[in-house]
Amino acid sequence: MVKVTKRALEMRRVVEEYEKSGQRRGAFCGQRGIALTTFDYWRRELGAKPRIVKVEVSASEPVGHFTLAFSNGRRIESSWRYAEGELARLIRIVESA
Repeated sequence: MVKVTKRALEMRRVVEEYEKSGQRRGAFCGQRGIALTTFDYWRRELGAKPRIVKVEVSASEPVGHFTLAFSNGRRIESSWRYAEGELARLIRIVESA
């Protein structure tokens, strides 16, 4: 649990701005002069939740092929079949990059 300090309140505001921005972490932090390690520390401490993104299922792709488009502009395209846990891990990796 984070102690409520002026810095914690400030960083909560910054983390909330990031979550609404749709930017990559590096670009967001670079514009504000915040070190990535500092930003990541505060995201963990403040319990930042992953962003929820809208997913559309398209029947136009061949069976077994899928594309996930993220709000940060990144995409996952694959014809491999993933177990639910493996796909969730892959999504977390893409979102945190």
